[in-house]
Amino acid sequence: MHLIIMRHGEAGWHTLDRERELTEFGRHGVADVAAQIAESPWRPEFIWCSPLVRARQTAAIASEILNCPVTEKDFITPDDDPGRCLDELIESAPSPLLVVSHMPFVGSLSTLLVDGHRKGIPFMTAQAVVLEMPVAGPGCADLRAQFLP
Repeated sequence: MHLIIMRHGEAGWHTLDRERELTEFGRHGVADVAAQIAESPWRPEFIWCSPLVRARQTAAIASEILNCPVTEKDFITPDDDPGRCLDELIESAPSPLLVVSHMPFVGSLSTLLVDGHRKGIPFMTAQAVVLEMPVAGPGCADLRAQFLP
């Protein structure tokens, strides 16, 4: 299975975290990373995204560039347990897949899949990493590439 984990682009501020929108800089960063992914051997066929505005906007930009459908998933928001996402990856994940979410979730999911723990690593906005897994499970993934804006 090929999995790309991407943090949303730079977002502005809003009194409601769920309503934060991408900045112009954030949109350009997302488009740059999506274009890099499109040129790579790891181009996804499906996108899962968080229901928060900034993640939906990031996924929409990536979807347009990568020409693949987006499905919102309510279990990949900033404070969700990456174990739930792992369960979904094991049960029903399409491959290759791009997951668009937030910190600290993207960092925790990455370390769960690569190292088997949930301590998390930092992601800059619009950063994406490519993981390859013979099977989905804790500690089963290898980091293959990363894309930076």
